[in-house]
Amino acid sequence: MKETSAAEWDALGKDDPFTSHRFLLALEESGSVGPGTGWEPRHLIARIGGVLVGAMPQYVKSHSQGEYIFDFNWADAYMRAGGEYYPKLQASVPFTPATGPRLLAQEEGTRRALLQGAVQIAEQSGVSSFHMTFCTKAEFELGGEMGLMQRVTQQFHWENKGYADFDAFLAALSSRKRKNIRKERAAAQGFGGEILSLTGDQIQPEHWDAFWQFYQDTGARKWGTPYLTRAFFDEAQKYLRNDILLVLAKREGRYIAGALNFIGADTLFGRYWGAVEHHPNLHFELCYYQAIEAAIARGLSRVEAGAQGEHKLARGYLPTPVYSLHWIRDKGFAQAVQRFLEAEAEAVHEDIEELTEIGPFKRDGGQNG
Repeated sequence: MKETSAAEWDALGKDDPFTSHRFLLALEESGSVGPGTGWEPRHLIARIGGVLVGAMPQYVKSHSQGEYIFDFNWADAYMRAGGEYYPKLQASVPFTPATGPRLLAQEEGTRRALLQGAVQIAEQSGVSSFHMTFCTKAEFELGGEMGLMQRVTQQFHWENKGYADFDAFLAALSSRKRKNIRKERAAAQGFGGEILSLTGDQIQPEHWDAFWQFYQDTGARKWGTPYLTRAFFDEAQKYLRNDILLVLAKREGRYIAGALNFIGADTLFGRYWGAVEHHPNLHFELCYYQAIEAAIARGLSRVEAGAQGEHKLARGYLPTPVYSLHWIRDKGFAQAVQRFLEAEAEAVHEDIEELTEIGPFKRDGGQNG
């Protein structure tokens, strides 16, 4: 990222917090990506007359960790058949299951050139495959037109239907779900302390010291070792704090739990949660309900609460399709993957329909508040 300036990189598209120069640079400067991590930065850029007109965050991967669009089974099948699945090329934001632009450019022709260039580089360099994950729907459709394989998976997102406040959101829910949420919030807020929502200069180094403990605990349980280094949070304090909403629970003078969110142009992205004490429903309060309140207060359109989790459905987060694109060098293997993707997409769409039907909103159109 040092090879481009923040001004020219960020001028390529709307201000997405995860594809911003400052975020990607923080990953590199902190050692969260780079040598020894399995995420080697190989960003693709396009210049005309020396002027940066397009860019794509891209990495050479030696594993499939930290991606959240899972291809472990593909890798296993290919290697059992005698192939080498790694290295591969990955156009994504490391450790970040958040939808956003991957082809950073003002012109569609440049976006096409970036995608075509990525596939050509994959072909010429001998990697097994190229993957663009959590791309926008427009990028997904463009990739399909250009012959890339399309994959549809799902997450749970909360949509702001113009709610005036949290109570207006609750009014759109069925009576039973509304009562359950109120009970959960009451139990969570009765943990014996206070909940703080901090952003910008309100965030201080002491808050990162506390959150690092929470993050380590979660990382050790989920991934074995945390993806982000401690230095990343120092970089966040210096350069990313205006992008961040940090929700912390404090009891008896000590921070005991926290949730880290990133603030986008129209979306609040829930990213990490952790705790050093267990209190009933505190996870739901800090991660989901505080995020909804913050999105309403800021006039944001949605909350993306990260990967997986059907438990989010009862709390107002509905299933939403997520898009990715794939190219595989081995034609026979690509055909097998294509058949899998077609069957998977059909199952995902059916699942979305069924889950939406049993969602928490009133059946009389109450979702509109």
